Amino acid sequence: MKKISVIYWSGTGHTEKMAQALVEGIEKEGSEAKLLQVSGASLDDVKNADAVAFGCPAMGAEELEEEEMRPFIDQSKEVIRGKKTLLFGSYEWAEGQWMKDWAEEMKEAGADLLEAEGFIAYDDPDEDALDDLRMLGKDLARA
Repeated sequence: MKKISVIYWSGTGHTEKMAQALVEGIEKEGSEAKLLQVSGASLDDVKNADAVAFGCPAMGAEELEEEEMRPFIDQSKEVIRGKKTLLFGSYEWAEGQWMKDWAEEMKEAGADLLEAEGFIAYDDPDEDALDDLRMLGKDLARA
């Protein structure tokens, strides 16, 4: 049974809803999911997991949340090499460039991305997006 950490930051609840759908898929596949807000996560939650999912909405000029998520991601890049990783988040404006930039940054750090450009949902994720995330959770558990 794989141990998978799902670590996220959510301001409106949209990314949290996405994280919960991922956990449902992971657990349906028989793996153990650890759901953590980034404020309660530690580097050990990344190091000790078989796979990890990071969630963060687009903020400001299409960036990661700067107070908690950005510093955590910067630390995580030290231990992410070779680890199966999924990036996800929601956005309400622009084209989702923050996710493409984040995916490129994580690839450069050596993460083995499940989805090459991450998974994004517009605004409050609809049931189709949540179903896609449940499937991605299963895929992450099987990877």
